[in-house]
Amino acid sequence: MHRCLRPNVNHSENYREALGNALVIALVLSALISQAAAADDSLPGLKLHAFGTGALNYVASGNADFVRDLSQPDGARGGQWTGKIDSLVGGQVNIQLSEHFEIVGQAVSRHRFDDSFTPELTWAFLKYSPLTNLDIRGGRIGTDFYMRSDSRLVGYSNLTIRPSVDYYGGLPHQYIDGMDGAMTFELGEGLLRSKVFAGISPEKFPLENSEPWNISGSRVFGGSLDYQWRSWQFRFGYAEIHHERDLPGSFAQLMTVLSTVPGTASQAALNALRVGETASQHYSMGVIYDEGPLQVQLMVSGVTSDSAFFQDAVCGYFLTGYRIGEFTPFAGLSWSKSTPDTLQSTRVPALDAAIVNTIGRTETNQHTFTLGVRWDFHPGMDLKLQWDAIQGDTNSLYNYRWEQADWDGRMQVLNMAFDFAF
Repeated sequence: MHRCLRPNVNHSENYREALGNALVIALVLSALISQAAAADDSLPGLKLHAFGTGALNYVASGNADFVRDLSQPDGARGGQWTGKIDSLVGGQVNIQLSEHFEIVGQAVSRHRFDDSFTPELTWAFLKYSPLTNLDIRGGRIGTDFYMRSDSRLVGYSNLTIRPSVDYYGGLPHQYIDGMDGAMTFELGEGLLRSKVFAGISPEKFPLENSEPWNISGSRVFGGSLDYQWRSWQFRFGYAEIHHERDLPGSFAQLMTVLSTVPGTASQAALNALRVGETASQHYSMGVIYDEGPLQVQLMVSGVTSDSAFFQDAVCGYFLTGYRIGEFTPFAGLSWSKSTPDTLQSTRVPALDAAIVNTIGRTETNQHTFTLGVRWDFHPGMDLKLQWDAIQGDTNSLYNYRWEQADWDGRMQVLNMAFDFAF
C-alpha cells in the first residue's frame, strides 16, 4: 500500500517479450477462427466465436506503471515497451438447445492478477427466453455496471484500443456468479430495456508487495435502464458491491496497529477505514450517438463508499470519431477526480501519516487527451494507432502500479493494436 520501487526492467527483453506476446496471440486466434468455421458448417446449433487483440504499448514518459485496469499487477513506465497491457485472446461458444434455451460459454487469456496469461472462464450461463422480449440468465455472467462494460475485452467492438482508463480502470470487476433478467418494451418511437442482476464475485485483485485481495464471496447487485431511439442510446445504471473481506498486506498491518492504540480517535479511524463488511455504490449515465460515419460517446459515473479507504470519485469521458472510407480518426477527453475523507487525528504522528498515506492510495485527480485512428482493412479485423497524454497531479495514484518517489502525475503512452472478432 506504500510507494515502492519495482525492480529494474531490461528494455530489450521487455521489447522481445512484447513482440512474442503479440505473435502468440495472433497464431492462437487464427487457430480458433479455423475451428469456429469448421464447427459452424457441421453443427447448425453450435456457434463458435473468437476475438482478440495483439498490442504493443510504449510509455514515452512517466515514473509509474501504466496498466489497463487494476486487475493487472504491473505494466510499463517511461522508456519501456510492453505487449501485455492490452493483448488478449478469447473464445466463445453458443449452443442453441431449443427455441427458449441457450448455453453460452466464454474464456479469455489476458494479463491477470497473478502476472500470468492463464485462461479464465468469464462467461458460463444458461439463457432462458420465455417471451420474445424477456431474457433470464443464470451462471457466470459479465458485469454490466457501466455502459459498454460487458464488451470491454472485445477490442474490435471499441473505437479506441481500450476503454478509457480514467473511467473503467478503477473498476476491474469482470464477472459475477449469479443471475440477471432483462425485459424490453416499446416506448414512443424507441425501445426501453430494463435489467436487474445479482450475484457473488469470485475474483482476486493484485496489490503491491502483498498477496492478492481475495474478494470472493462479495455480494453484487444492481440494474439499468436503456432507451434506444433512432441513432441515440441512453443509459442509467446503478450497482452496489458488498465487500466480504478487508485488504491484506500493509492495510491489514495498519488496522492491527489501530486496534491496539487506545483512544476514541484511533478506534474511529479503525471503523472508518475498515473495508470488510462495507459497501460501495456505483452510479452511471451514458449517451451514444451513432449515425452514418459519425459516432459520439459521453459517459459520467459517480462512486461512493462506506469505507474511508476508497475515496468517493466522479469520472467521465467524451469520445468522438468520424469514419472516412476504411479509416476512422478519433479524439477523446477523459477525467477522474476523487475526494478523500478527513479523519480525526489519533495524536500519534507516525500513525496519522500512515492513515493519510493509506487513504491517498485511492486518490485520483487527472485528465487524459486521446488521439488516434482506426483502419478497418478487412471484415472482422482492424489496426489502430493511438496516443494518450495523461495530465494529473503527483497524488493521482489509484489507476497506476509501482509509482516512484518522483512520480509527477504525467504520462505519455503510444499504442498500436491489431483486433480480431469472428
